[in-house]
Amino acid sequence: MAGREGHFRLIAGLGNPGSKYAGTRHNAGFWLVDELVRRYGGELREEPKFRGDCARVLIDGYDCRLVKPMTYMNHSGQAVGALANFFKIPPEAILVAHDEIDLPPGSVRLKRGGGHGGHNGLRHIQSTLGTPDFARLRLGVGHPGHKDQVVPHVLSRPSPDELRQLERAIDDAADQIPRLLAGEWDRACQQLHA
Repeated sequence: MAGREGHFRLIAGLGNPGSKYAGTRHNAGFWLVDELVRRYGGELREEPKFRGDCARVLIDGYDCRLVKPMTYMNHSGQAVGALANFFKIPPEAILVAHDEIDLPPGSVRLKRGGGHGGHNGLRHIQSTLGTPDFARLRLGVGHPGHKDQVVPHVLSRPSPDELRQLERAIDDAADQIPRLLAGEWDRACQQLHA
């Protein structure tokens, strides 16, 4: 598969493996990767050396690697770091899709760099890469209202209405991936942040 090198060469969708977590809010990043695989004809394969399920797809002519880390959320950096090291992908060329409790269900926001905001998957990726300088695609799953309820909230399934909102957000985000690969960050932000 030969394609142009896009602005982002690796898209990591965060989540937890296994049927127990399949429909939970914490797996929103997995759902985005699944949608990209569906749209662009890729095939996710277990790649033990990369600690995740990986695919390589062409998106509007851009060669892009996708990964769903199979390390559980708190060790997501193992998969992202392994791929980045092997394929010599700098942090600036990595986009990480993840659930975001600080956004209402159905919201999508792009962010370059910054802190982890208490998200353990981002924390581990930042630690593994040695920098926060990777991009994030934040998929809103809403906040439960109290910090003691955050873990049960993200590890539970969304209501039917929230699920519809999240699915729409994932579609909207997937629609903008070609723009992001083309380096049209501002235009993608305008579409998603509107």
